[in-house]
Amino acid sequence: MSRSDGTPPAQAPRRPLQPPLFELGTDGRLRGHVALVPDLTPDSSLEIARYWYRRYLEQSGHPRNTVNSYSYDLAVFEMLIGSKPIGEIRPRDIALFLDDSQTRSTRKRRLTSVSGFFKFLIDKAQVLEHDPTESFYPEHIPLKTPRPLFREEQERILAAAEADGPRAHAAVWLMLCLGLSRGEVLQLRADHVDLSDPEQPVVYVFYENPRHRGRERKLAAGAPFTAIYRRLVEEHGPLDYLIPILPQSLNKLVERVALAAGIQRHVTPQTLRDTFAVNRAREGADEVELLRLLGLADDSRNRMSVRRYIKLAEPPLLAEQSAPPRT
Repeated sequence: MSRSDGTPPAQAPRRPLQPPLFELGTDGRLRGHVALVPDLTPDSSLEIARYWYRRYLEQSGHPRNTVNSYSYDLAVFEMLIGSKPIGEIRPRDIALFLDDSQTRSTRKRRLTSVSGFFKFLIDKAQVLEHDPTESFYPEHIPLKTPRPLFREEQERILAAAEADGPRAHAAVWLMLCLGLSRGEVLQLRADHVDLSDPEQPVVYVFYENPRHRGRERKLAAGAPFTAIYRRLVEEHGPLDYLIPILPQSLNKLVERVALAAGIQRHVTPQTLRDTFAVNRAREGADEVELLRLLGLADDSRNRMSVRRYIKLAEPPLLAEQSAPPRT
């Protein structure tokens, strides 16, 4: 239909069409349609497969650090074995990749990266049938023994944090008195803190990634945190993130405060979290409660961790003194 002046009616601007990342082909396999990247097949090069795997991780909502870590490991894998077709990768290629590791932790991380890659190719993309990583197992990495702060050291580090400033005071208090991890402290926002009752404030630990929703929890902070929070707002104004610094900066903050407190041994955010757990165990928290307080999954490794806290919380052993020998 034309307008009264004879010109055709203006059409609404067309929205760009976003093609799907994958489309199911007639053979039951996933086909790609992003830019000019070839479809994923058993003959695809490792470079092409790495690209599709990264896209899959990003679309699945994995954290950026995880995506970057897996992508880096697979780039090293390709550098070592060459860009051969994924269908021609054999266990000896996996062995070469793992043997190039300098430490057990690096070997374990590399195996996790390449194993996840082949699970994607088999289960999601359905372009392979055999997993060349299936005969490899991660080496056991023993848990580090917690070294919690003594009671007098806890008092000194809290005092030093308060003297350092409201941001340091809040960060140290949250880890030492609520058991938050370094990452949880850095993700804590103003709207995660409920001060409706100043005598009984509540701190909510939320996770944006659905994979970590099981770690979310609601913690009673107590009246001291209200004063700390209000001082933080008074000095830094309206808040979004309570501690808007980088992870390494938080490490340095803890080291600085520990040094000011006169604590000679190495203190990290994990040291403060370990101390919180041991304190709660001394107050009677069992394995299940410690897992909940710390936001840990109920698995064998985490159970082993909290058992260590409980053991450290036990009263000291008394050595029975024998009578002195008679002369």
